[in-house]
Amino acid sequence: MLVGLIRHGLTDWNAAGRIQGQSDIPLNEEGRAQARRLAERLKQDNDYHWDFVITSGLSRAQETGTIIAEALDIPLYDPDSRLMERAFGEVEGLTATERETLWGKDWNQLELGQEKDEEIRKRALAFMADLADQHPESNVLVVSHGGLLAQLYIALYHNKYNERIGNLSLTILEKKDSEFWNMRLYNCTRHLEEIIEERK
Repeated sequence: MLVGLIRHGLTDWNAAGRIQGQSDIPLNEEGRAQARRLAERLKQDNDYHWDFVITSGLSRAQETGTIIAEALDIPLYDPDSRLMERAFGEVEGLTATERETLWGKDWNQLELGQEKDEEIRKRALAFMADLADQHPESNVLVVSHGGLLAQLYIALYHNKYNERIGNLSLTILEKKDSEFWNMRLYNCTRHLEEIIEERK
């Protein structure tokens, strides 16, 4: 079984450095272009075949998943709420400067309604376990969010992988007979290089 884990495309809040959390912010045009680039990469990659796409219920993930599913001509399954981004409470919608102005540099140590690390890891691991139980012979693309994916990788690999998760990054995990998820590809954004060149 293979699971391709994807962070949704860029939004205006991403571009402005605002924490989105569970606020339902749509993709912007660059985010849609990013999704098309990844879809084209997946179409051209003969090393992997994908069976279906599943996303969180937030529109930025659903639209990313829709673009990819349509390009690959595979089903888009109903969203799974366990793939939602971390809830950030009072912090959602604020930039780094605004957060520090209100609460200081250690704002993330305060109780401001944020979902705890342990809670987000628990639901991410539960999703992965159910996916493996229900679709053991399938290769699945999962579109989620940077905060959730980062916590999933911490839970699975104990801080071995801790880069910032980029928009439209692709990570591929493989499960064979054991309980362990083997990392085949991590946080790869090579399909976005042309967009980066165009913006210079």
